[in-house]
Amino acid sequence: MIVKVFYTHAGCTLVALNPFQPVPDLYSLDVMKEYHYASQPQEFKPHIFIVAEEAYRNVQGQLEPVNQSLVVSGESGAGKVNNWTGTCSTSFIIACDGMSHIVSAHLSLLLLLVGASVQTYLLEKTRVTCQPANERNFHIFYQMMKGATDQQRKEWMMSQDQCFAWLPNSEKTVEEDCFDETVEAMVHLGIHAERQQQIFRILAGILQLGNVSFSSSTDESQTCHLSEQSEGTLPMTSLLCVPAEELQTCLRVRTLKAGKQNVLKPCSQAECSVRRDCLAKLIYAQLFEWIVTFINNSICADKSTWCNFIGVLDVYGFECFQINNLEQLCINYANEKLQQHFVAHYLRAQQEEYVSEGLQWSFVKYQDNQSCLDLIEGSPISVFSLLNEESRLNRASDAKMFRVRLEKELSDNGNISWDKFSKVPHFTVAHYAGRVNYQIEGMVEKNKDPVPAELINLFEKSDNPLLQEIFADKKTENPTNRGLSKVTVVSKFKNSLENLMKILHTTTPHYTRCIKPNPDCKPLTFKKEEVDVLLTHLLLSVFSSTTMKIKYI
Repeated sequence: MIVKVFYTHAGCTLVALNPFQPVPDLYSLDVMKEYHYASQPQEFKPHIFIVAEEAYRNVQGQLEPVNQSLVVSGESGAGKVNNWTGTCSTSFIIACDGMSHIVSAHLSLLLLLVGASVQTYLLEKTRVTCQPANERNFHIFYQMMKGATDQQRKEWMMSQDQCFAWLPNSEKTVEEDCFDETVEAMVHLGIHAERQQQIFRILAGILQLGNVSFSSSTDESQTCHLSEQSEGTLPMTSLLCVPAEELQTCLRVRTLKAGKQNVLKPCSQAECSVRRDCLAKLIYAQLFEWIVTFINNSICADKSTWCNFIGVLDVYGFECFQINNLEQLCINYANEKLQQHFVAHYLRAQQEEYVSEGLQWSFVKYQDNQSCLDLIEGSPISVFSLLNEESRLNRASDAKMFRVRLEKELSDNGNISWDKFSKVPHFTVAHYAGRVNYQIEGMVEKNKDPVPAELINLFEKSDNPLLQEIFADKKTENPTNRGLSKVTVVSKFKNSLENLMKILHTTTPHYTRCIKPNPDCKPLTFKKEEVDVLLTHLLLSVFSSTTMKIKYI
């Protein structure tokens, strides 16, 4: 029997199951009113509206800290934002604003919703070019493939039967594959038709770029060849509005500084692929930032008009795949930081309060993951510091030698270990949520995230006005005297996460853990064996790639 219960409580955390189908009677305005007007909403059956209502009342009552955070966590497909959880909590808070105007004459503080803003922290841009097994790329690409008209397909040079390397599992249809709704949202925000067309041509160009592959030349002094399969991807240069020959040259030839002269050096097959991927990720990230800025210009209120906010935060969950590299290391590092905050906020603080009140009770043992954080981000020696040091050396990285260096420098930390008999260089980190093997091969190159200056210069001259705009402000990082970038992926990620944590520490957090009840995204289907693993780590929540502040005066 299906009882259609999608929420429950686990201590201070709300557990939300993704139904994988619309459940309109669960989120109607009448239901919102029921929870909002209740004197004790906690006594009602579990719901995302209880979490949102508690945050709203805390702002209303000016309880310190006044600012609130709704932390929505869960793996991809669990329904954090696109499938209601984040969306419904935001909708509820906005609806509360309207309802409170009717009944708030007795309140000591009249809350007025004046605006909102979106802040980006940990954009998972690697998903554009690398999708884990059974995962999908960003929704917008699937929306374009499935929702485009024949005319749009012609304009985007995207045939009905075309396959894209960066668009796995395209045969699946999910609730978020709604292109018309995305276009409608663009219209409401003021993105006019011409600008929309520029955006979609860029996205189509990224997909075409993913189908470009290279084959090595027999002569190392010659450039790599485009593979036969890549011949059909030449429309990408038309979509991105750059000269075909120049783009192909930039992808396959490095420009090196030798005194005052430039020296051209052919790239290896692997280097060509890295340059292609880095370009695609850069274009997507710059486009995403432009869209966020545009949205904020439409909905953000001046700082002088508001004093408090409720933040809705969403991020990927703890990851452990067959092959884990730099992306999973960064994601799981973010999980470790949030886990530490969770423990400090709910367990340590609670126990200290019991002690201060003189209550007789036994301490609850909890796992302190500081040693794991020291291993990853600590100073002066850590995985990140050694990785950055290796990335800044003017030489090709040797995975085996780097593994030896890690073992030599970090063997005193019990959270790292190695399988000395493995033929694949890797290291194992004992995270709070389990042990993860990280493959070293390719990690240093990914940390460099090299985007050649010649590619940036090329796209600054694109005939696509939006590409021109988003690359105009892209400053090439000043190289050292040896031509090496000072800023690495893990450095930027660490700084971004630290900024996010600073904001979180100034708010009262409310945790929601979203659960993906089955791997196939089937409606109303619950696989107990798989869900049990997630529930084991239920309280070990993760943080968000984006935050939305809903501001009040």
